[in-house]
Amino acid sequence: SPMIIIIAMALKLTSKGPFLYNQERMGFGGRHFTMYKFRTMFEDAEEKTGAVWAKNGDPRRTSIGKFLRKTSLDELPQFLNVLMGYMSVVGPRPHMVSEEQEIADKIDKYRIRRFVKPGITGLAAITGFRGGTENLNLMQKRIDHDIQYMENWSIWLDIKISIITFWQMLTLRTGAH
Repeated sequence: SPMIIIIAMALKLTSKGPFLYNQERMGFGGRHFTMYKFRTMFEDAEEKTGAVWAKNGDPRRTSIGKFLRKTSLDELPQFLNVLMGYMSVVGPRPHMVSEEQEIADKIDKYRIRRFVKPGITGLAAITGFRGGTENLNLMQKRIDHDIQYMENWSIWLDIKISIITFWQMLTLRTGAH
């Protein structure tokens, strides 16, 4: 897509480092995979702090990174993960491996989400439960939405979630930081 080329060029022209960011995530069956995103932070952002959740006003974000996150365009490279078979377009969002290991025993029914491929978007994401959180109550609500999605899956639910995701991107209401 021309959009991918334009974003990649903009990232290369405005900040040092690669235009893609990759991170180990937990996928179907508990297997690890490398998830791709457009880089939204400065090249060495995690060297000092490690992988931590982005927050509003995060100084590690580049100017283009702020826009990419706000519109969720930073997620476009995840379609490579879909083509490689690690993800689907709709499903529970994949979590970082370290996050999985830390909270899997603390959240009721957490491991059930591993029975489906993770998605670029999902029911939890469109209902306001997206992005990292250290709040176990919010994480439980996210997992509850993931399980609700799995229990009620249909092609029509996937289409509805995709349309809502696209609308939230257009209206800048994704809730991303």
